[in-house]
Amino acid sequence: MADGIAAMAESRPLTAPKKLSLSPLSQRLILSCIIIAVGCSFIAAGGYFYLFFALAIITAAAWEYWRMYQAGGYRPSLVLLMGGCWALMITRQQWGFEAVPLLFSLFALVTIAIQVFDYRQANKTAALDFGVNLGGLLYVGWLGAYFISLRALPDGLWWTMLVLPTTGLVDGGAYLFGSLFGKHKMAPLISPKKSWEGYAGGVLFGILGGAGFAALWHLRAPLVTAWDGLLIGAAIGLLTPIGDLGESVLKRGFGVKDTSGILPGHGGVLDRIDSWLWAAPIGYYLITWLSGW
Repeated sequence: MADGIAAMAESRPLTAPKKLSLSPLSQRLILSCIIIAVGCSFIAAGGYFYLFFALAIITAAAWEYWRMYQAGGYRPSLVLLMGGCWALMITRQQWGFEAVPLLFSLFALVTIAIQVFDYRQANKTAALDFGVNLGGLLYVGWLGAYFISLRALPDGLWWTMLVLPTTGLVDGGAYLFGSLFGKHKMAPLISPKKSWEGYAGGVLFGILGGAGFAALWHLRAPLVTAWDGLLIGAAIGLLTPIGDLGESVLKRGFGVKDTSGILPGHGGVLDRIDSWLWAAPIGYYLITWLSGW
């Protein structure tokens, strides 16, 4: 009998243990929770802790921007893009907007100098690289620096905890409504999966989330009111999808789906913050207008 059992065991094919695999939606949700927890911790810490966190995000986004154009046959300067973004973020932390004219004058002069040397080395894209470099500094660095300006406002902790989480809710609402009800394509040539139903869901989540967050934060910061949150949430819901579509235009121009694969279920950092790059300046100027500063 023992020999029979052994023979049966030998004839039975061995199968590798099944690996646990998460769906893209599960990966997206898990990573979103991690991002929210880490992000809120650094926002609450403020100061140089928050600056370090913002710098890490913008540095990754600048690298992805450079990588995308590099793969497309252009030769942007990684040193200029990263160094310029760092300069914009750090000077915004230290002196607000005072250093902006000096920085952009330097960026223009340095960029022209770089393109002159590149052209001398037979780089045929040198003329176009001038616009690529300045465009990256404006898109990633200038808009990204509003993360710092937003946190530096009076009661900046609570305003930042209003604007950025509301933007996340807008993205989540658009994804949910688009998945469940999406039938009418919003911009099929740019982003085939985005629908008007998803857009409406994002606006709804923005309004409700903005008002809800503001009502909650009002308990700690009287300047933050539910009415302010409703207006800011509506603006974010209505306008930030353009930022998402705008970044999609860049990707379609180079035939890529994601700017990188750093974030499972999300793609790259630039894919994740494309709406935030719109939300931060929109929120900043709406808050200063509503508060009369």
